[in-house]
Amino acid sequence: MKIIIAGAGAMGSRFALMLHQARNDVILIDGWPDHIEAIKKNGLQANLNGEHVQAEIPIYNQKAAGTVDFAADLVIVFTKVMQLDGMLQSIKPLIHAHTKVLCLLNGIGHEDIIEKYVPLDNILLGNTMWTAELEGPGKVKLFGAGGVELTNLGTAGEAGAAAVIQVLNDAQLNANYSHNIMASIYKKACINGTMNGLCTILDSNMADFGDTTVADPIVESIVGEFYQVAQAQGIPLDQEDVLAQVKACYNRETIGLHHPSMYQDLIISHRLTEIDYINGTIVRKGKEHGIATPYCLFLTQLVHAKEQLLKAK
Repeated sequence: MKIIIAGAGAMGSRFALMLHQARNDVILIDGWPDHIEAIKKNGLQANLNGEHVQAEIPIYNQKAAGTVDFAADLVIVFTKVMQLDGMLQSIKPLIHAHTKVLCLLNGIGHEDIIEKYVPLDNILLGNTMWTAELEGPGKVKLFGAGGVELTNLGTAGEAGAAAVIQVLNDAQLNANYSHNIMASIYKKACINGTMNGLCTILDSNMADFGDTTVADPIVESIVGEFYQVAQAQGIPLDQEDVLAQVKACYNRETIGLHHPSMYQDLIISHRLTEIDYINGTIVRKGKEHGIATPYCLFLTQLVHAKEQLLKAK
């Protein structure tokens, strides 16, 4: 399959590498010049569960993406939410009538942007529990196991997602079809809405945060706000199951030593975060339904204050 990875950061690099290893025709599109040049010069360098892997994957600057001779069967978007519309505009010439777009971004509501470029039958919305860490231009650290859950937003349903699911599974990305993706998206948003913001503000990995005496009550309060908003929208969410999954992130033997993506963006790279599309969305939707969301509001404000202190761009 001819696949564009739109956004070649940590997670985009993971998917690109695994799909490339499964012999798909993969290209990367990104906007970070140093990252692009490093991959062009040295290939994509990965620490894959302790093994050094190098892959020669073509990469192009987003500004010139429209000139690339590549008709994509599948686009997987891994930009930041704020960059999604601009990326899809840049690669619009590479999208044809049958191109599927798979969105695995953190946050809620991305389909409204994607529908400007492809019909609903070609939009696959989901989430992933894979992890990845960008160590520098052209270098990523990939560890642990994960999976992908997705749905087709159009009338084609499961049949419209079958080919993409097969390609992902052939690359050992562990994909499956969901008939209730919004519950899964909210469940993932609960993890991001706790671990991302808290570890970023506290300058901590997930395990060290979990060792604090206040970790559980803070997490429970934030998840409680997500749960109330989900309930108001008719989205079934098992609060206890979500809490168990969030607290599993503390485990040092699995992913506890990982710094979440928001930490990597803001603390390491001084890049603006997606907090408005995670906790900020819960604040906005809470107001619509008359639900108080003080923890999400405060965490959103703290992250924005940190962005300003670090002069993030």
